[in-house]
Amino acid sequence: MTVRTMTIEDYDGLKKLWLGIEGFGIRSIDDSYEGVCRFLERNPRTSVVAEDGGQIVGSILCGHDGRTGYFYHVCVRSDYRMHGIGKAMAHQAVEALKAEKINKVALIAFTKNKVGNTFWQDIGWDEREDVNYYEFPLNAENVTVFNQDHM
Repeated sequence: MTVRTMTIEDYDGLKKLWLGIEGFGIRSIDDSYEGVCRFLERNPRTSVVAEDGGQIVGSILCGHDGRTGYFYHVCVRSDYRMHGIGKAMAHQAVEALKAEKINKVALIAFTKNKVGNTFWQDIGWDEREDVNYYEFPLNAENVTVFNQDHM
């Protein structure tokens, strides 16, 4: 098992992983090859994958705005969970953010995502209850489709 920096050459393996995660949401534009390429060009050293035998079994898209780091698409293939892979990927991504002088990191976990929310709480992340999260879509064609309707 290897945790390493993500590259665009990982895209096919990433998409296969994302499509295999129950409840995972994929955006039509942001998660396309071009969208992930654009993200990695902007954040070339902070995103990570877990790889076993040439297969991508975990991922974190990680970037920052110069102040705060953000985790997106954090997942581990179900048959690889409970082996420290998520924690190892989070650690490597956090260290990459620290190397870029970023002092905090945030993520969004869907409220229905019990596995994800339990994971983040178990490794010491704080759930913010003092803020509201808002978004304003700039492109109506960038829709999220969920793999199955179970989270």
